Amino acid sequence: MSLFYREPSNSININNTMASIDFSSSFTNYIEKHYCSTYGELVFLCIGTDRSTGDALGPLVGHKLAKPLEKHSNIHVYGTLEDPVHAKNLQSQIDFIYTNFTNPFVIAIDACLGKIDRVGYITIGAGPLNPGAGVNKQLPSVGDLHIMGIVNLGGYMEYMILQNTRLQLVMKMADTIADGIRFSLWKLNKEKLLS
Repeated sequence: MSLFYREPSNSININNTMASIDFSSSFTNYIEKHYCSTYGELVFLCIGTDRSTGDALGPLVGHKLAKPLEKHSNIHVYGTLEDPVHAKNLQSQIDFIYTNFTNPFVIAIDACLGKIDRVGYITIGAGPLNPGAGVNKQLPSVGDLHIMGIVNLGGYMEYMILQNTRLQLVMKMADTIADGIRFSLWKLNKEKLLS
C-alpha cells in the first residue's frame, strides 16, 4: 500500500467509459519510451494481500494477468491471489527476480491511499514505487515503471480505511489495469516492439 499525494501527469479515472483504452494508451507510451533492447524479461510485480480489501489490487491484477500471459516466454507475473507478494516476502521476491532474470524490466503495481478527489484514479509513472508507505511501513522501493490505483483516502486510520474499502472499486480498477495491459502487450507484440 503506497501513498500518493502529488498531482499525476498520467492518471486515468476508472469511471470514464474509455478507462481501459486510456490506460492502455498511457501504458503503451511508457513501455515504448522506457523499455529497450538492453532489458531482458518484462516482469509484473503485483504487490498486496488478499486479506485486506483495499490492498488486494495487486493480487487481483496478477490473478487476471497470470493465465493470459503464460504463453509469453519473456513476460512473467509475480503476486497473485494464490501466491501474493506482500510486506513479509517482498524483499525475497525482488531478490528472486533479479537473481533469475538478466536485467529485467520490472513493472510494480500496488494500491495506494490519496486525496479524496483522486480516489478511483490509476496513475502510471516512470521509476519505482514505495510499497508500504501508505501504512507507515519501510519496504524496499521497486520498479522501472509503476502503476498505482488510489483506492481510498489517506492520512488517518489507514488499516481501518483499507479494511473498509469497497471491493467493487478495487475490482473495477483491477479490470481496467489488466484489460489495458493485455491490449497493450498484444499491440506491442503485433508491432514487434517486444522481443
